[in-house]
Amino acid sequence: MEVIVVYGTEHKGSTYNIVQLFLEELLVTKENITEFFLPKDMPNFCCGCTSCFGKGEEFCPHYEKVQPIKMAMEKADLIILASPVYVWHVTGQMKVLLDHFGFQFMVHRPNKAMFSKTALVITTAAGGGMKSAIKDMTMSLTHWGVGKIFTYGKAVAASDWQGVNNKKKKQIKQDVNKLSVKIKKRYKYITPSFKVKALFFVMRFIQMRFHFNPTDKKYWEQQGWLGKQRPW
Repeated sequence: MEVIVVYGTEHKGSTYNIVQLFLEELLVTKENITEFFLPKDMPNFCCGCTSCFGKGEEFCPHYEKVQPIKMAMEKADLIILASPVYVWHVTGQMKVLLDHFGFQFMVHRPNKAMFSKTALVITTAAGGGMKSAIKDMTMSLTHWGVGKIFTYGKAVAASDWQGVNNKKKKQIKQDVNKLSVKIKKRYKYITPSFKVKALFFVMRFIQMRFHFNPTDKKYWEQQGWLGKQRPW
């Protein structure tokens, strides 16, 4: 199994350690793991130039940072987005990354490779906010066309992994074991969810009926999606 992990912080706290538990349970070897730490691997804010929409993602001024992450996602069987909760949402660094992938939203130029991918979203907090942080990440993954998305959020009642009590760590380990079994069973046999397919057909209708963005329209035509071809 090839895995890409994008961490919403360089701090190796509870979220990071739970990711490591998943990688261990999924039996992923080190050479099959590609990790990106934010903001180190994506330090630039989206500047709103819209070049990725109007011209193509290669015209993004931060293309050299975006492209390695995009390529690793295309290669991976499992995409893991991991962010601790910051004020009830993902970290600013994770949001910056997701902003840079707006070009592959379904309404623009969805990446065909995403429709057969499995994703795992992981978040932790000392108290609350997991639901909204998970939504931040799953919304982008859904609009990318990712076929199957698993989620795991946990209130750890501590500011770091060392402060998490043993009883809670045991429960986390059990949770990780159960979810890892599901992922291992499913990741080779992914078809997009009803929600993803419905979103695709709505956007297909928009591309056929309207002409908002010639670059997007041309892309859909080249993929054959305005005809009988489908990305799954």
